[in-house]
Amino acid sequence: MLISTKMAKKTKKDLTAEIEIPAGIEATLEGRVITMKKDSNEIKRAVLGDVKVSKEGNKIILSVKKAKKDEKRAFGTIKSHVKNMIEGLTTGFEYELEICNVHFPMTVAFDKTKSEFIIKNLLGEKSPRILKTAGKIEVEIKAPKIKIKSHNLEYAGQVAANLEKVSRIRYRDRNKFQDGIFITKKPGVEYI
Repeated sequence: MLISTKMAKKTKKDLTAEIEIPAGIEATLEGRVITMKKDSNEIKRAVLGDVKVSKEGNKIILSVKKAKKDEKRAFGTIKSHVKNMIEGLTTGFEYELEICNVHFPMTVAFDKTKSEFIIKNLLGEKSPRILKTAGKIEVEIKAPKIKIKSHNLEYAGQVAANLEKVSRIRYRDRNKFQDGIFITKKPGVEYI
């Protein structure tokens, strides 16, 4: 008995996307690096993978010929990165964190000259916990809320994640020791 099986042909598609750059944003393309500027803010992004990038007028054109699964993923990622660059330069990104202290009153301060956070008296610790930041961010602290703003999504997100990580309590029961700094709101998502 002969059983015939038909294999479905996976067709490889050509993908293209045109992203329009709004007025007021200056975009340049040098090799495979996209640079966008508005006022004093600047964001650079290197394009990796087999995605071809070109600039025509006020549009950035992304294209892939006969895209496989990995190339489709890279295409979508780069498309999202370019959109985030435009959104960051027009409106900016904001993360909101909350200081929670149950046992000891904790103080959080931001030193603009050294660009570092100083967390004092976390669970009664004698030495402060210090977090150095990189990138251009704006910090607003009104206890118990902390707001981190930046034109670059990665700068703001990484600082918020590092702040949550540096205030983490280890080797204690998390049900009893709920002290720390926690992200409550990020672009597009609100937790509380």
